[in-house]
Amino acid sequence: MALLNDLINLNLTDFTTKIVAEYIWIGGSGMDLRSKARTLPEPVSDPKKLPKWNYDGSSTGQAPGEDSEVIIHPQAIFKDPFRGGNNILVICDAYTPAGEPIPTNKRHAAAKIFSHPKVEKEIPWYGLEQEYTLLQKDINWPLGWPQGGFPGPQGPYYCGIGADKAFGRDIVDAHYKACLYAGINISGINGEVMPGQWEFQVGPSVGISAGDELWAARYILERITEIAGVVVSFDPKPIPGDWNGAGAHTNYSTKSMREEGGYKIIKKAIEKLGLRHKEHIAAYGEGNERRLTGRHETADINTFKWGVANRGASIRVGRDTEKEGRGYFEDRRPASNMDPYVVTSMIAETTILL
Repeated sequence: MALLNDLINLNLTDFTTKIVAEYIWIGGSGMDLRSKARTLPEPVSDPKKLPKWNYDGSSTGQAPGEDSEVIIHPQAIFKDPFRGGNNILVICDAYTPAGEPIPTNKRHAAAKIFSHPKVEKEIPWYGLEQEYTLLQKDINWPLGWPQGGFPGPQGPYYCGIGADKAFGRDIVDAHYKACLYAGINISGINGEVMPGQWEFQVGPSVGISAGDELWAARYILERITEIAGVVVSFDPKPIPGDWNGAGAHTNYSTKSMREEGGYKIIKKAIEKLGLRHKEHIAAYGEGNERRLTGRHETADINTFKWGVANRGASIRVGRDTEKEGRGYFEDRRPASNMDPYVVTSMIAETTILL
């Protein structure tokens, strides 16, 4: 009798040209990912050649029951690390039957900004640092923490090794390799300051692809934690008190910033960001006020400041950028639960179009 794993791991390419396409979209909370699969007659590499599909929006909090159909448009394709072969993951955005983007579709507005001639000319690069916390499923408490208790204080856990310092590395490494397999431009991982907290980085990615890749990486992470029986949290401050929160630091540069004399452009861009600080904070993730306190490597949520190598600033400029007179900067304000379509396009809009 075949084992379940044998059936899950069947290589379909030996038997059929048909493939499985897993369509992925963002649910009603703006953070919950949903997906369902369909069979296609042959391999596809261009999202424009994929059929549109639909789902019951009344079951995701995105449509009323009497008019529940939501249409999903394929936008980006990644290899499926779970099914392997020619099977694919498909990042979609969601529309009404009349073709209007639904409120949780933030990709549509971002794509408009990234297709603006001034933005296209600047070829904006992004490096997104996604922090997250692994939780024990039944008690909703960080992985590796004693039930109902606390580990030793922060200090030994950041980039730490050992069974008493690093909790969940098998999940983290599985995610890293799965993202590389999928074609996501994942550039690294590390253990974070709070035990049970980790980070992965996506980028450098250009324009709208940064958002597509981060959402795909989040999807893969949630699927892996599902297999492992662990919960992943993107809450910006999962544990109150003297513990670091979780952010999504966003590294950014334009063509002008990367060229000779780019430091002046960087400083001008930072000045523009300061003028729209409140607007950016409002769009940078729910619950961020619990994280941006001025402690634990953050600037206070009501204060905008920048500095070179200053991890307590809103915007950090690296020593190399200052020394070379060109490069990139890091916006440290976004929360771990931010929408990358919103954050990346807003930074481009503020620094290039305004």
